[in-house]
Amino acid sequence: MRCPFCAHEDSQVKDSRPSEDGAAIRRRRQCEACGARFTTFERVQLRDLTVVKKDGKREPFDRSKLERAIGHACRKRDIDASKIDRLVSGVQRQMETTGDEVPSVKIGEAVMAGLKSLDHVAYIRFASIYKDFNEPGDFAEIAERVEKEGVAPPGQNKLL
Repeated sequence: MRCPFCAHEDSQVKDSRPSEDGAAIRRRRQCEACGARFTTFERVQLRDLTVVKKDGKREPFDRSKLERAIGHACRKRDIDASKIDRLVSGVQRQMETTGDEVPSVKIGEAVMAGLKSLDHVAYIRFASIYKDFNEPGDFAEIAERVEKEGVAPPGQNKLL
């Protein structure tokens, strides 16, 4: 593994342990040249995914892009980072089992389903971007639907 500090080619693994409920391995490494320590994560990747956008463009699946989108929706919410990471891993695994090409709509729907069971406010935030809300009534409509569908996720107060 190349050192992120000095770009030396070799590093030594100092510690390995399972992470993310066994879905990844966390490795602490030390550069043999400069002695700097850094962490890497190793995850199973079933296949290389291609995301098919609404306009027909194709691009490689980018886990970090999915993490950022979910992170924006969950910003300033009391949601444990491990739950967000499990959601990202779950969506990625779900998409990897569907085939080599996956429509962006399918990814969005999977994220919305996960966020709905995790945090209603994060769900509405994500929906506002994903569904391209243009008017205040769009927010009210989805908030009413969430309120009608039942109880808030554990640890979350009623929405309205």
